[in-house]
Amino acid sequence: MGAPYYQFCPVAKAMELLDERWTMLLMREMLLGTEHFNELRRGLPRMSPTLLSRRLEQLCRACLIDRVVDEGGVRYVLTSAGRELQPVVEQLSAWGVRWIGELGEADLDPRLLLWDMHRNVDLSAVPNGRTVIALRFPDARPTERSWWLVIRDGEVDVCDEDPGYEPAVEIRCPLRGMTRYWRGDIEWPALLASTEVTVSGPTELRRAWLSWFTRPDYAAVPRPSPASRAPGSGG
Repeated sequence: MGAPYYQFCPVAKAMELLDERWTMLLMREMLLGTEHFNELRRGLPRMSPTLLSRRLEQLCRACLIDRVVDEGGVRYVLTSAGRELQPVVEQLSAWGVRWIGELGEADLDPRLLLWDMHRNVDLSAVPNGRTVIALRFPDARPTERSWWLVIRDGEVDVCDEDPGYEPAVEIRCPLRGMTRYWRGDIEWPALLASTEVTVSGPTELRRAWLSWFTRPDYAAVPRPSPASRAPGSGG
């Protein structure tokens, strides 16, 4: 638990639990369906394993999650109290995408982007068999410029090394541009108009690949005008 505020206000009591660093992001991951420790780490790569273990223990003690051991190993499962945080997290997402400004360079992380994309694949829209999507981010760090999504048998794998399969499509795009598209800050036709963005592959697959993904709900949140974001604009 965080430091007490010594107020009877329910907002204060809730924040004593929830405003510790990483706690709400951990709840975000669990609300997106992640239940295993290693997968939680992939969604929170800058959170140390020790701190992740500690936060999971705290949330178990607070009855927001249950630790379940079964044939699949250890899982962390939301309780009804934990699931009730879903609209809170959704509203925070909507508010953040509307009112928090431009992304900084440190906010751009291809690992997180690909992890989020992999869990938003519409498997019903992907061609039968194995489908490989190669993504190239020329503005990323040299070791993080090439990624692959391998989709087959109802599963999606994220690879940072060439899996050895011919890509159905290869997308070359600045990391900032792809991140802004995924967030809903810009639409794909506007990005594709740039000389920095190319999509290679058979014509039907170049046209279809966008339909293989469902962007997060916050991508559809209407954005305010730039003037309304400005300090002193009054709304």
